[in-house]
Amino acid sequence: MGQINRELMRRDAPIGVFDSGVGGLTVAREIMRQIPNEKIIYFGDTARVPYGSKSRETVTRYAEQIVRFLRSFQVKTIVVACNTASAYAIHKLEQETDIPIIGVVKPGARTAINATRNGRIGVIATEATISSQMYTRYIRELNDGVTIYEKACPLFVPLVEEGLWEDPVTDEIARRYLTELIDIGIDTLILGCTHYPLIRSTLGRIIGKDVTLVNPAYETALELRQMLSDNDMLNQDPPGLGSNKYQFYVSDKAEKFVRFANSIIKYGILSAKTVNIEEV
Repeated sequence: MGQINRELMRRDAPIGVFDSGVGGLTVAREIMRQIPNEKIIYFGDTARVPYGSKSRETVTRYAEQIVRFLRSFQVKTIVVACNTASAYAIHKLEQETDIPIIGVVKPGARTAINATRNGRIGVIATEATISSQMYTRYIRELNDGVTIYEKACPLFVPLVEEGLWEDPVTDEIARRYLTELIDIGIDTLILGCTHYPLIRSTLGRIIGKDVTLVNPAYETALELRQMLSDNDMLNQDPPGLGSNKYQFYVSDKAEKFVRFANSIIKYGILSAKTVNIEEV
């Protein structure tokens, strides 16, 4: 993180959150739950999803554009609610901005290290996230004594976006994906994609009660709350009526985004505005 400009860190300023699409809504939901007095500006880059198939340079350029957009709202901090952008772009974003930047990879990795008892940690994620080995690299930086087992689960995202959270099809796919990790004997499993918390109950039932599930969305919200508290940035009072507490922006397909958002966030997301992010 670069030097923080504390003049910009007003307590009542909103928090910026962005993702390549809808998955980051699970992070926004946890922020709403853990620090309910805060205002949120969310941007989903639905025109350019997925980020996982893009180069580091492209993802970084996208992230810089979105940060500029969020900064136009005078946000006091930005949460990168995307695993790929957290891995590829966050270091440069920290260097370029004077407000705190938080990603989703590091909080989840730290929690997994603290949770494991036998030193066997599983990571499930998209193929792009697994190929990048971002969780493995960071976990080993913190503790090279643990063993990490990674498993790509590419069908989980479309199943989640189709709303098949509790469905026999999802159960069957989850069994196929998780059998290998069960046989290995992991005792901790990182849900390394922001979509996966929506099928947490299914995953927990199949992986077994002895395995700790780590939800980076939840851990990121806790880290954000701690950071705001440490810097005297927590909003002490709830925003007043008509203050537009939660605002949502996308780069395409606003109606589809709103339908999905309303299915997981029970705070009345009435609309999302479309922004041409390339012009920012």
